Amino acid sequence: MSAAVMILGESGTGKSTSMRNLDPHETLLIQTIKKPLPFRSKNWSYLSNENASGNMIVCDNSEKIISLMRKTKRPVIVLDDFQYLLANEFMRRTEERGYDKFTDIGKHAWEVLTAASTLPDRVRVYILAHTETSDSGRIKAKTIGRMLDEKITIEGMFSIVMRTAVINDQFVFSTKNSGMDTVKTPMGMFEADHIDNDLAAIDASIVDYYDLKAAA
Repeated sequence: MSAAVMILGESGTGKSTSMRNLDPHETLLIQTIKKPLPFRSKNWSYLSNENASGNMIVCDNSEKIISLMRKTKRPVIVLDDFQYLLANEFMRRTEERGYDKFTDIGKHAWEVLTAASTLPDRVRVYILAHTETSDSGRIKAKTIGRMLDEKITIEGMFSIVMRTAVINDQFVFSTKNSGMDTVKTPMGMFEADHIDNDLAAIDASIVDYYDLKAAA
């Protein structure tokens, strides 16, 4: 079973930037909306008929995303970002009346997250998502409203949920639950409450913790 990780954060707090030290030859990046990477990206390029070695794909179709995750030989998969997987489908279906579309969107989201956790053992999947704050002040993954939240609790499908933060002008990841968010990490995986904003370092910790190299 693959290691699926949710990375939460507000826009501009370092979710995409945290990918900067990942090995592009070992990484498949699936973008739900096409956007430039926020770091020097010489070895990152879009997969095409002319560029078979590319490691970036733009796709917001849940069925195609699942197929891409299952077919790739790369051990690291990043989906950036999950909220637009939901929002794009919702916007395409705004003229539909009734609640069936919310059921469909929830089902498609559940299928992607389920697939992310059922890949080969050595695979790590990082789901990047925006956050929202509830009326009670609790910070959670942003969806498209209560109609979807009633059908699926996104963070409940992960054993590892981390959140980006900016503390004293430093970009970091939170590893411990604040009491008002949904952050959670396995016991003993990270000793500090906040660690460097570096997805490659987090990936190395996960590989070591679960002994994924031995399983490869």
